[in-house]
Amino acid sequence: MIRHTLADNLAEDFHNAASAPVPTLANIWAKKYIQNLQADSTKQDIKSNNLEEILSPQRREATAKNLLQSLRFSSAQAWAKTENLLMGQLQSHGISADLIDPWEIATDSRFMLEQVLKVYTENADNRLLEIDLNTNGQTLSLASHTHLPTIGQLSVAIAQNVGKIRKKYTSVDARAIGFVSMQFHYSGQLLLDSLPPLEKLMVNSYFKVIDDHLYMPLQRCYEAAGNLDYDDIALESVRHLLTLTSEIARQVSQKTLIMHSDYQCYNGVLSSPQIRISSLRDIEMFQVYLCLCVLEKSVASIQQELFPLCIMLYPPLKVSWELVRTLLRLLSQEMQNYLSEEHVHQFEPYLTTLNEMFGDDVLPEAR
Repeated sequence: MIRHTLADNLAEDFHNAASAPVPTLANIWAKKYIQNLQADSTKQDIKSNNLEEILSPQRREATAKNLLQSLRFSSAQAWAKTENLLMGQLQSHGISADLIDPWEIATDSRFMLEQVLKVYTENADNRLLEIDLNTNGQTLSLASHTHLPTIGQLSVAIAQNVGKIRKKYTSVDARAIGFVSMQFHYSGQLLLDSLPPLEKLMVNSYFKVIDDHLYMPLQRCYEAAGNLDYDDIALESVRHLLTLTSEIARQVSQKTLIMHSDYQCYNGVLSSPQIRISSLRDIEMFQVYLCLCVLEKSVASIQQELFPLCIMLYPPLKVSWELVRTLLRLLSQEMQNYLSEEHVHQFEPYLTTLNEMFGDDVLPEAR
């Protein structure tokens, strides 16, 4: 993981500002990115990668230029994969084809990738970047000084733009964001294939910020938080959970893997690095939606956005409803383990709703 701090201490008068809850949640979420850059998925020899060279302004500029040159071709390939996976869902789920404009989706996806790479080439204050790489069961520590903007700074920089794109696609039918998310994901993965392992890890950590903001209603959470008093118990509970989402996701993912060790999804076995990353993101996504429910004091976001999106995406990705129910049961347990009773109480009604909506009487397994 990266060992450095981002906004570790909020200004003492932060809570006196009218919009205090919004930057508070944004900074809390941004912090999570400095905790999770790890390469336990990489089996190649990373020692041959020179971190100082990869982080240099010249190398970052060259890498971004090369990726941008490949972007149009990667975007076309990505849409073919997205279409193959999801277009069959339009008719079966009654989604209007008019909502799915391949050109517009590809354009928005390219815009977001361009914005990420733009920040990647910028220079910020000099800092020491330390990375712990877990490869083949052994930990390798690398460190280098760099002017690379922190991933948290990227998160804050792109939040509003990605939030606008997300709102555009979710305002009519929330399931449309699934096509955008898949397009961005596949475009990014195709671009990353050309990079050496360590550089791929660094750039992918930037791409993941966009991935999170597309799948998760973070901007909507920030806006909802702005309507609450700083010491509101709902906002306090959300602030606390947001500092724990990654650890809770890891615990849930690991326990799920033990219970479903031989499970096969669309892209591979549950233990594969790619599936583990997606699983962690999805578990965090459920937590963010729970936060939004608490902040808005409503289950609307789950009913109108999260549930329909899962109904569309999970079957073609070969994610069983029993696997989802396992995740939700474990999520409830871990939240009770990590949160105080007072904070858990804020989430309980919405956890109950989630478990009921994904219950086997609603979503029985296909025979």
